[in-house]
Amino acid sequence: MRALGARSAGGCRRLGATGAAAAALGGWAVGTLPAHDPWGLWVPRGPALTAAGYAAAYGGLTLLVVAWWLYGRTGASVRHTLVTLVWWAAPFVLAPPLYSADVYSYVSQGVMVMEGHDVYSAGPSVLDPGGPGGDAAASVGGHWTDTPAPYGPFFLILARGVAGATGGTLVPAVLGMRLIALASLVLIVWALRDLAREHGRDESAALWLGALNPLLLIHVVGGIHNDGLMTGLMLAGALLALRGRWISGSALIGLAVMVKSPAAVALLFVGVVVARAASGPTARRVVKGLLGPGLVAGAVAAGATVVCGTGFGWLGTQGVAGRIHTALSLSSDLGLGLGELLRLLAGFDPDPVRSAVQHLGLLVALVLIGRLAWHAATGRTEPVRALGPALLALVALSPMVQPWYLLWATAVLAATVSRGRALDAVTVLSAALVYETQPSGSTPPYGFALAALACAACVLHLRRERAAVTGGKVPGQRRPVDEAASPDVRHATR
Repeated sequence: MRALGARSAGGCRRLGATGAAAAALGGWAVGTLPAHDPWGLWVPRGPALTAAGYAAAYGGLTLLVVAWWLYGRTGASVRHTLVTLVWWAAPFVLAPPLYSADVYSYVSQGVMVMEGHDVYSAGPSVLDPGGPGGDAAASVGGHWTDTPAPYGPFFLILARGVAGATGGTLVPAVLGMRLIALASLVLIVWALRDLAREHGRDESAALWLGALNPLLLIHVVGGIHNDGLMTGLMLAGALLALRGRWISGSALIGLAVMVKSPAAVALLFVGVVVARAASGPTARRVVKGLLGPGLVAGAVAAGATVVCGTGFGWLGTQGVAGRIHTALSLSSDLGLGLGELLRLLAGFDPDPVRSAVQHLGLLVALVLIGRLAWHAATGRTEPVRALGPALLALVALSPMVQPWYLLWATAVLAATVSRGRALDAVTVLSAALVYETQPSGSTPPYGFALAALACAACVLHLRRERAAVTGGKVPGQRRPVDEAASPDVRHATR
């Protein structure tokens, strides 16, 4: 049995690597190709190769998801899991952008900062089409062309650095942004392992869900989303706070906020860590917890803003994403449906109705986050463990939701929780949401159908595993690997 576990771990690694290679190869034909690539690398390949590209992309993605799901049941060691992560991430490194055109916005905004444009009042369309960043600006998704940047100054500093190093030339600039994504993945891995130890969680299991996750591979490595950087900084900050270095931890979370603002939720739970660890009267501990991390993060945010030289316009652009409807947002869907119903019945303007429902969703999320923080403060749960469900509530009730937003909560839950409905939910959704977006970045109706089928299959598999457990069989249990049985895992350490 143990030898079977070792062989299956190696087999899953090879199956996933094959799937990742096929998905990346398909991306050369059907990925989010730029409007113009002066190097002629990322260009349309014709109808026959496009059809083959879609077959390779979806077939490879399915192999990757199946391999990931099975790999989590092999009991592979930490070392084996880390090597597997390298195998699965490597095919995406030189591929064109996949599943999203956001990286073209990043490059364009970096060039805008370099040239002195105000990224918080104008969009990439201000760039000269024939100048630095012009090819990237032409490749930005339509509704983002004239949209100000919703990202914080720290991220724009990095984008400006990439733009300066590459002259805004499209392929090198995109690959430069991918290097930042890969560094983010390394940071996530480091923080996941140490947070898992802090919470008595199996490191390999945490890495499986939090780093080897196909949703992360295709959207952070393949799609180059800055959510990976935000998540890595947030996890590292929470880890340092748990180790008593809350000032450094709050500073890192401040940098995470200066990538994307939802990371600010972590400050509340770091404040609980600080308050519980402080000495003295209760009032003093509460004040220190409520104010300390926020003041440190605020100082970091102000410093990053001054260094970047972009001004404080980012404070006014945090809601721009909410103006764009995404079908995964429950509050936006409900608001849109209710608004259209009232328009038909009473002639009401649907936009205020949708906005009101979106704000109500955020209010409910804040209430849930506050309740989780109270549970942590009163000792009913551990603060960083409560952060995972808090981020999950924020994602579920936000006015704009993209598949990769799930990664915010998944990483924290992977490191802090060993079982439960929230963990099951993010595990199933990680396997299902990879299908929601095409490699080209569009969101076709059949993507939701594929996601629903994958979700149903995963739920059914989990139920069968539980039924087998209650019947005395444990096919889904993580087994220790016999490292002597396979060269893939020999000499591995946990």
